[in-house]
Amino acid sequence: MTTATAQRAQMPAVKRPGRSPAHAALVLVIICVCYFMVILDNSIVFTALPQIRSAMGFSETGLSWITNAYVLVFGGLLLLGARAGDLFGHRRMFLFSLVVFSLASLLVSAAQTQWWLIGARALQGVGAAVLAPSALSLLTRSFAEGRARNRAMAAYSAVAGLGAAVGLVVGGLAADLISWRAGFFLNVPVGVLMMVMALRYLPETERRGGRFDVAGALLATLGSTALVLGIVDAADAGWSAPAVVVPLVAGVVLLGSFMAVERRAAQPIVPLRLFASRERSGAYVTRMLYMGAMIGFFFFTAQFVQSVYHWTPLQAGLAFLPMTLFNFVFAVQLPRFLERVARPLVLVAGVALTAAGMAWLSRLGLHTPYLSGVGLPMVLIGAGQGLALAPLTSSGIDGVAHSDAGAASGLVNTVHQIGSALALSILTAVAATVSTGHTAADIAARSGAALTGSAVLLTLAVVTVLTLIVPARTTRNERSL
Repeated sequence: MTTATAQRAQMPAVKRPGRSPAHAALVLVIICVCYFMVILDNSIVFTALPQIRSAMGFSETGLSWITNAYVLVFGGLLLLGARAGDLFGHRRMFLFSLVVFSLASLLVSAAQTQWWLIGARALQGVGAAVLAPSALSLLTRSFAEGRARNRAMAAYSAVAGLGAAVGLVVGGLAADLISWRAGFFLNVPVGVLMMVMALRYLPETERRGGRFDVAGALLATLGSTALVLGIVDAADAGWSAPAVVVPLVAGVVLLGSFMAVERRAAQPIVPLRLFASRERSGAYVTRMLYMGAMIGFFFFTAQFVQSVYHWTPLQAGLAFLPMTLFNFVFAVQLPRFLERVARPLVLVAGVALTAAGMAWLSRLGLHTPYLSGVGLPMVLIGAGQGLALAPLTSSGIDGVAHSDAGAASGLVNTVHQIGSALALSILTAVAATVSTGHTAADIAARSGAALTGSAVLLTLAVVTVLTLIVPARTTRNERSL
């Protein structure tokens, strides 16, 4: 999923008077519930997509902007959100983000036009971009490195997987019983409750001097958005159309400018030295590929079961239970696995299991039965995600200097969200090239094509782990002997 005072990630958590195990548990609950809300909001929309498309007149490719508006702003501003925590205190920024996120959720639930909905989703992304890094920083500060932090990190990573899956059920239930709007409105009372608890139980972190790298944040966000815009429009206009070529070229130029700014900035949001480690670089690339494949899985599978099986939104959400259950089981058991098996091997197993499940799922068609064609592949996907996310997060933040810890933590979630947005735009463009002339058959064929793309992304993720993370970790362990 990300931020700052993970500087203390390599130091024992500061002992405070009155800090009891019960207090630490409450801190973990607050952080996990809030992060759960952020992740859930990214997936709650999937089971409601057919209703939203019908009610607000979205096109097939335009529908992807409901997700992309959120993840692009989320990913683009994450590093700035992490920096804000350093400068103003993570507890203070955590509370601020809850206010923004809750207000934006209220606006989403009240949206009357396409642009109102997309704009409110972007505002949710602003709140999430501050909340997620502050949450991870407060977690690393509250739990000492070792067994306690491994367990806390496993819980945090389990929330990431569960939030995505449970969001489908919550979104489906709300859409079935009330309206697609109700799922977003639920964030408001939950957000208010978490504000009250955070004020009472979360510790404040000291402020650090420095400045915002606003230019870097804007260039990263605008560059990523331009790339996504170009890829999405290619599905309708073709790759040679000016409306496609111009944003793609602009995206490359803006991201190139971002790299130049980061080289010269006194306090860059992405210190380029972070990529000097093969393990961290491998973790960032793997996360982009992995989460890109997973967002395609949720986006297209949720539409497939509703349009091909003619299931209700609630049934569509429940269709993901095999993935949810196995994700939870393996995530809970992960600390025990890590005590017996080297972390890179667990990561390889997790990504490979996910890739196998996705390849199996990509074979679906108009007459594919649920159990053998969807449910059983989800078992592999869920087990793989339960094994992969926590080791992938750890590889992205391990071994950094104290001064770079905040940026490294923020970068973990940035590549997560930007990878999701870029991959979804590519998979949507791939799916849009398939046409059979029949609505249900179209959706089945498009879903199969997109999920094949997800399987390819996961195969590349396996190769990245084997060529970058495993050798780097092995060398590091040998040097420590």
